[in-house]
Amino acid sequence: MPDAQAASGAISLLLACALSAAGCAQPGAARVRGSGLVPSDRAFLEDLSRRSFSYFWEQTDGRTGLVRDRARADGSPHPDDAGSVASSAATGFGLSALCVGAARGWAPREEAVARARAALRFLTEECPQEHGWFYHFMDPATGARRWKSEVSSIDTAFLLGGVLTVRSCFGDDPEIVRLADGIYDRVDFPWMLAGHPAMFSHGWRPESGFIPTRWDTYSEHLLLDLLAIGSRTHPVPPAAWRAWRRSWAEFEEERYLSAGTPLFTHQYSHAWVDFRRRREAAPPNTDYFLNSVLATRAHRAFCASMATEFPWYAELWGVTASDSAKGYVAWGGPPRHPAIDGTVVPCAAAGSLMFTPELSVRALRAMKDRFGGRIYGRYGFADAFNPRTGWTGPDVLGIDAGITLLSAENLRNGSVWHWFMANPEPLRALNLVGLNPY
Repeated sequence: MPDAQAASGAISLLLACALSAAGCAQPGAARVRGSGLVPSDRAFLEDLSRRSFSYFWEQTDGRTGLVRDRARADGSPHPDDAGSVASSAATGFGLSALCVGAARGWAPREEAVARARAALRFLTEECPQEHGWFYHFMDPATGARRWKSEVSSIDTAFLLGGVLTVRSCFGDDPEIVRLADGIYDRVDFPWMLAGHPAMFSHGWRPESGFIPTRWDTYSEHLLLDLLAIGSRTHPVPPAAWRAWRRSWAEFEEERYLSAGTPLFTHQYSHAWVDFRRRREAAPPNTDYFLNSVLATRAHRAFCASMATEFPWYAELWGVTASDSAKGYVAWGGPPRHPAIDGTVVPCAAAGSLMFTPELSVRALRAMKDRFGGRIYGRYGFADAFNPRTGWTGPDVLGIDAGITLLSAENLRNGSVWHWFMANPEPLRALNLVGLNPY
């Protein structure tokens, strides 16, 4: 870690260490230590987490286990085609949600196990795939490709995050273990390199072949790289971890690894991979957990810097890829995305609960307290809202509910980290790339 980053991140490192001590509890311990949260904060997290879990319990096809990409915030039928599409990423979050729901008693364990088994069976026997990789968007009832979407490298990685989580959590079920093994072992990771020695393509389409864009800089693909390097059947060389570009961002007092992408890129891989108290052996010796703490603190400061234009950003911070009054926007910062118009995206703060608990809970509670039922409903927070115009997105996205639930659960007792890291492949990959404990 460069000296400047070390100096600016000293306080954040203390926070990360406190969370490390808190997060090593066994599943079901349900406690928050070292986070500075009061009992009312914990009650809020319980309610938010349970509502987020309800999304996956209710918006999953009963036969296939595929999770809808989005749903109306109140649970009512979606009026257009978008409500009849599942996503592989949401399904990965949904499989992990089954473990959380069973551990917390929100759903009967027997039914959660049965749902996980049915989903893995469908993914194994019926769901369309290419060299083990799955389509980004699918018909929830059949798995058929929707919207001419790509066979997606990153969305398959998030799906595999859920597959390995249930393999560990429900490991007393031999069929779940067998099916999960087969799904993971089937993925031909070198095929998705598309001729490059170390960097993955974003995906493949049957009409045009591989997408030219590659995962060539810091982003949400850390999980993808580790799954590929740790594969026991189709691995890629550990050099793939060092192949992508390391770029640094600075905002006010924070310096952190970033490509200027939305905040979710600092969150998604951490939903499953426990990067706490591990540092890269090779320069710049990055601690990726601390890096996400710093990125979140910088994003919060960035939002506050716009408070003269949008006064609520001083308290209600968070802008990451979301719906808006003008459609879907992959916005965020720093640097400022030109489309930012004062819209607040709750999953930005919620996805960082595991990094910045006090900052995130304070912002989320303020959102709920100030805007109440307008933005907080059956599945927790709506995707996005704008305090100035009164616009509120009518939908909840599966990936929003997923990162909210998994980040909250990792803060509360580290359960998802515990389940995922109990698999040997992620640990082997971390060792191979030189992410060493300290």
